[in-house]
Amino acid sequence: MIFTSTARRLLSTPTSQRFYSSTTAMGKKVAVLGAAGGIGQPLSLLLKLSPQVTELSCYDIVGTPGVAADLSHIPSASSVTGNLPAAGTWPPSHNTGLEAALTGASVVVIPAGVPRKPGMTRDDLFNTNAGIVKGLVEACGDFCPDAVLAIISNPVNSTVPIAAEVLKKKGVYDPKKVVGVTTLDVCRANTFVGNAMGKDPKDVDVTVVGGHAGITILPLFSQVPGFSPSEEDREALTVRTQFGGDEVVKAKAGAGSATLSMAYAGYIFTENVLKAMDGEEIVQCAYVESSLTDAEYFASPCKFGPEGVTEVMGFGDISEYEQGWLDKMLPDLKKQIAKGVEFANK
Repeated sequence: MIFTSTARRLLSTPTSQRFYSSTTAMGKKVAVLGAAGGIGQPLSLLLKLSPQVTELSCYDIVGTPGVAADLSHIPSASSVTGNLPAAGTWPPSHNTGLEAALTGASVVVIPAGVPRKPGMTRDDLFNTNAGIVKGLVEACGDFCPDAVLAIISNPVNSTVPIAAEVLKKKGVYDPKKVVGVTTLDVCRANTFVGNAMGKDPKDVDVTVVGGHAGITILPLFSQVPGFSPSEEDREALTVRTQFGGDEVVKAKAGAGSATLSMAYAGYIFTENVLKAMDGEEIVQCAYVESSLTDAEYFASPCKFGPEGVTEVMGFGDISEYEQGWLDKMLPDLKKQIAKGVEFANK
């Protein structure tokens, strides 16, 4: 895991009704779309503390000037802005608030959308979140076509294909730059295995492949050195990793989903992308366009560099047990991908 220290300095400027800005700086701009939400606020907080971020751009349909003003009081080196959708104009114009949020961004993190509630699957979110992601990615294609898009909005198995199809239509699709964030699955697997082994989870690194929903999530516990669980424990850990989100939704009793852990995972992912842009060698699991299986998109270890994903890596030898899960998951994953592609092209 990557840990950061707080930087030293912050300058601020007054707020306006629809926009907040503290003094800007040269360097990496990160935009968070959905910054006032349950994931967006803690994610923005963590990114404000990151020395990799020099400008943090917060966007949402409500609340972002206040979020940005609040974040601006934190003594770190990054500036912060908060934009809302532009007010209606005549003649009609595009969303200048979203344009300001995105212009010049190196990375755009998208947690926007509605959260899961008890009894809901990620796929139940599709009808609402698919349209939100489609609209936001259209704006990314217009205002920051070279940015890496880190997509958190569920169902990721479908929203990443939606983003790719939108950008293809605009002629700016680059598979190196459209990425689904599956880091939370890795965080959960590391935590659960670390606890089972009596080790600090930061010293555990579980490869998690497939997708980011239920049985499409496949932790490769057979590759963890020194870890030999019983068949019963292996099954329990696999299922808990696959359905860890349900565990949180149930525990929150209708008050939300996995927002804090997802914010942490999104921060880790984004900071690693920024470090790779600065030349550091980074390998992390991500859901990307892939030829490793017959699913068009698949999560696996990926090398990141200055332009995003530089190599989609294989995932090595897996056990018979894991192969069984892989065979079981692929039909579901391909259906969820096809659903996203169909939505984007209708």
